[in-house]
Amino acid sequence: MSNIMNSLYNMRILDDLARQETVIHRLHPLMKLLTTVSYLTVVVSFGRYEIGSLLPFFLYPVMIFTLAEIPLKPIFLRILLVSPFIIGIGILNPFFDQQVYLLGGREISRGWVTFLAILIKSGLTVTAALLLIATTGMDRLAGALRMLKIPRVFVLQLLLTYRYISVLMEEVARSLRAYSLRAPNQKGVHRSAWGSLAGQLILRTFDRAQRIYEAMCLRGFTGEYHTGGFGSIRVWDLAYLTGWVVFFAVARIYNIPMVLGSLITGVIR
Repeated sequence: MSNIMNSLYNMRILDDLARQETVIHRLHPLMKLLTTVSYLTVVVSFGRYEIGSLLPFFLYPVMIFTLAEIPLKPIFLRILLVSPFIIGIGILNPFFDQQVYLLGGREISRGWVTFLAILIKSGLTVTAALLLIATTGMDRLAGALRMLKIPRVFVLQLLLTYRYISVLMEEVARSLRAYSLRAPNQKGVHRSAWGSLAGQLILRTFDRAQRIYEAMCLRGFTGEYHTGGFGSIRVWDLAYLTGWVVFFAVARIYNIPMVLGSLITGVIR
């Protein structure tokens, strides 16, 4: 029971973080969305052996963490949740790609290099997406998507899924609480009750969803989820987007670590 309540609390942490008042939070949601999309596009465009070229892209999440005053722990915990899927995708690469790669005079399988590149790119992209939610909020993010003319049905589905998944967790918590009160000396749910408990959960979920929909209709819901206005796009918003896009483009075209290494060794010589 405590694990479910902790999950509910952790799900709402991003919404609480999005209510802060920092220089990043005050930016226009559309500019933050376009910046994040540009970042994701550039990061995933690197080849499977380009690890050194990805290092400059750590600057973006570090700057957002610092300027937005986002704690590291809630973001890191959510990255750990998806890490098994990331590892499952790349763990077989060392077995299929066994070509030798020289690194510092040592022979390393290219499969391990590919696996490391997948971990880095996945970590960077997931972190950027979580930071976008933590600094913008789903309501404002949905409004930014509508400004980009994303179909209303997709935006609404995304928003309601994110918003009401906590309702499903609450129904699970109520069902488990009722079961524990009827079986106080039993740890967990006995397997003989799994089917009936799942059926009751489905029925309770349908009933709760119907009541939520009726409440939305009574409040004037007609298919459009209104998220409020954001105001006009300011010069600082455009400067934020332009600055990061230029940095991403330069870091994509030029291998900045190699260029800096060449300059340093040239100065030393």
